Amino acid sequence: MRIGIVCPYSFDVPGGVQNHVRDLAEHLIGLGHEVSVLAPADDDTVLPRYAQSAGRAVPVPYNGSVARVNFGFLSAARVRRWIHDGNFEVLHVHEPGTPSLSLLACWAASGPIVATFHTANPRSRAMLAGAPIVASAMEKINARIAVSEYARRTLVEHMGGDAVVIPNGVDVGFFAGQQPRPEWSGETIAFVGRYGEPRKGLSVLLEALPAIVEARPNTRLLVAGRGDEDEALRSVPEHLRKRIEFLGMVDDVDKARLFRSVDVYCAPNTGGESFGIILVEAMSAGAPVLASELDAFSLVLEGGEAGVMFPTGDAAALAREAIGLLGDPGRRDALRASAAASVRRYDWSVVAADILSVYEMVTESTARVTANGGPR
Repeated sequence: MRIGIVCPYSFDVPGGVQNHVRDLAEHLIGLGHEVSVLAPADDDTVLPRYAQSAGRAVPVPYNGSVARVNFGFLSAARVRRWIHDGNFEVLHVHEPGTPSLSLLACWAASGPIVATFHTANPRSRAMLAGAPIVASAMEKINARIAVSEYARRTLVEHMGGDAVVIPNGVDVGFFAGQQPRPEWSGETIAFVGRYGEPRKGLSVLLEALPAIVEARPNTRLLVAGRGDEDEALRSVPEHLRKRIEFLGMVDDVDKARLFRSVDVYCAPNTGGESFGIILVEAMSAGAPVLASELDAFSLVLEGGEAGVMFPTGDAAALAREAIGLLGDPGRRDALRASAAASVRRYDWSVVAADILSVYEMVTESTARVTANGGPR
């Protein structure tokens, strides 16, 4: 099958949607399908052979974060050219409700179109205000996918219609197969994410750190991701700063090795999460997970069966649970076993098969994707 996939966010900046698009494309190619991905990217970005740049992205505040998107007349022309040259049997756009390449692709294309919705934000004023603008694009979509029940609810409440829930995928074997790094082992807690974003919750974990170290003096915190280290450490007592190591950005191999090495992976996020793919990755690698009680995280952790949860934003509760986990190897082993069974349904072998079923459904009685003139 010839498949065109549109990523709305810049391919040169790590993110959940970008990783989903990349992994889906590579899994489909591995199955023998022809896949082309269109995404924003800076001129000097080295893209995978299956990906094509639609030009440089610009940062736009969105859903408590900053989205790097590409939108405008030049982008629209590039989208139409890519669709025309691709001769796709199905077009798969991600997050078409935002001003992005995905919305432009819906306007520019006719034929079988599948859309995946990732955002979970039941009070999004931007989505409510933009609904009339994207209505014509929504009407052209033949099938809708939401990555979680919470993303589905957001779609229904803001744009109408419905969607089948197919979660984000993870290469479970990849994360399970990496080797720990000795320097990251010991009594360690890991945090992975853009710690400059308040909603990722690093400040909650740092607030809990004094109590954790007081009870478990050998504990270290390993922080991987982007952010301002000096700003992050501003509220941390001087004597505790030596217990924190900033690793910077890590690639997928080192992220997996980090998860394989630590005693606890902590996700103290405070909101804005539609799924929790990072939890699945950590669980796949065998890291016991400690996470805030976000609805999306509760779904992944099966209400606390596959991981430990604490009230969102409650640093004292986080500290109590972390101390308990660090001091109880048997409990950590039990969580690993439960998580190993839970993550099987998120493996790409399962997720991609479900997505292919949607592709097959929309292409049964519809011609190939063609480019039209787009909106005036």
